[in-house]
Amino acid sequence: MNADITGHHAGPHAVVVGGGIAGLAAAHRLALAGHRVTLLEGDGRLGGKLLAGEIAGAPVDLGAESLLARRPEAVTLARTVGLGDRLQAPATTTASVWSRGELVPMPKGHVMGVPGDPAAVAGLLSAEGVHRIGTDLELPPTEIGEDIAIGAYVAARMGHEVVDRLVEPLLGGVYAGDAHRISMKAAVPALFEAARVHPTLTAAVHAVQRAGAATPADAAGAATGLGGSAFLGVRGGIGTLPGAVADAIRAAGGEILTGTPVTALVRTGATGWQVVTPHRTFDADAVVLATPAPAAAGLLGGHAPQAAAVLDGIDYASMALITLAFRRSDVPALAGSGFLVPPVDGHTIKASTFSGQKWQWVSDAAPDLFVLRTSVGRHGEEEQVHREDSDLVAASLKDLAAATGLTAHPVASTVTRWIGGLPQYPVGHLARVARARAAVAALPGLRLAGAAYDGVGIPACVASAHRAADEIIGEFADEIIATSKRTDPGAGHSL
Repeated sequence: MNADITGHHAGPHAVVVGGGIAGLAAAHRLALAGHRVTLLEGDGRLGGKLLAGEIAGAPVDLGAESLLARRPEAVTLARTVGLGDRLQAPATTTASVWSRGELVPMPKGHVMGVPGDPAAVAGLLSAEGVHRIGTDLELPPTEIGEDIAIGAYVAARMGHEVVDRLVEPLLGGVYAGDAHRISMKAAVPALFEAARVHPTLTAAVHAVQRAGAATPADAAGAATGLGGSAFLGVRGGIGTLPGAVADAIRAAGGEILTGTPVTALVRTGATGWQVVTPHRTFDADAVVLATPAPAAAGLLGGHAPQAAAVLDGIDYASMALITLAFRRSDVPALAGSGFLVPPVDGHTIKASTFSGQKWQWVSDAAPDLFVLRTSVGRHGEEEQVHREDSDLVAASLKDLAAATGLTAHPVASTVTRWIGGLPQYPVGHLARVARARAAVAALPGLRLAGAAYDGVGIPACVASAHRAADEIIGEFADEIIATSKRTDPGAGHSL
């Protein structure tokens, strides 16, 4: 490879493997820092689990649909690539829980479903369940050690009902996992740290809430310029973000190749790499592996076997999104942005989002339609995701009718499957990831990024990408500065 192929940069050549949002963010960061960048994606499209689509002519996200706004990474990236004026807060954020056959408003004043006041969940839990939460104050402190499953810990302190009816559906929406397996340290780190120093879980929840009050939603709103919303969407869909980042990479001189799976990673000399694809081999000074963990493990096997073993052991859950469009005139009045479903009640769907009510851009584009989506699939429920499209639509309609009274037939439906889409974070996950990262970092110019490491949300993926890119930039800083001075004597100061 040379500068004529990849653009105007003549700096060290970085190859990014994987074109999801993490790979794109890493490539963007590296290109802006003066690296020659080549991004290789095995699929025919970029974006991974970010996918913009349409139903009955209405634009809609068929993958991730929002950004956590209280973390800056994803919002800043969106602004940097020109989407700042399209960021949009939800039109409504009031949600419900479909529990024991009733839609109950989501309680306020909780931390990932863990209440600070038993009275807040009185409408959702039985009288016994509410009473059990209060007994937390009478229990001796629980030793939680280096990590603990959040479901097991909360159940021991406050009872199983709060886990079944609130913690489980909230965590299931993020990880599609089992609260009794999910690492508290990884999934709810602020609560984990508070629980280590406070005698009761209630006191830990209050500590997290006080910390949040010290940096209120208004501060997040000031940072984004969009009020105090915890989440933001993008007009036209979060799925438009990958294309905007890709355009910025190309504008910075980077090369992006889709339909180009990487089959091997070969060490060359003391510091170099060869990235092998079916039709071409790329010489690289640095490589970022931004693929799902099993693919990264396959490429690392001969170079960092300990890291490969860790990554190969990361489990994934699959899910399906069923997007439905109805004539608005056929839909009864529905409250809020949607509802969560506790798995203990045995329904097929685990949540429903009223997209046309939650996002103004959806209803603006198709005012005569009401667009909603349901999600199906938790860890260990692969058979649900692989049901026929028509079965998933029928099951969704059955549950929607029972929950909301919606009995209309949709004018259009589409099913999007995300097979192996959500990495699982069991107890000890962060410690295992740290060991894998350390083993990889011992190899010059090689780093990991993506949803398998520090969080499955878009900001967490972007943060992992920036961490990987910044470490590589640090390794090659002297070379980049020297290159910039050779090509443009006045450019060195800007790096």
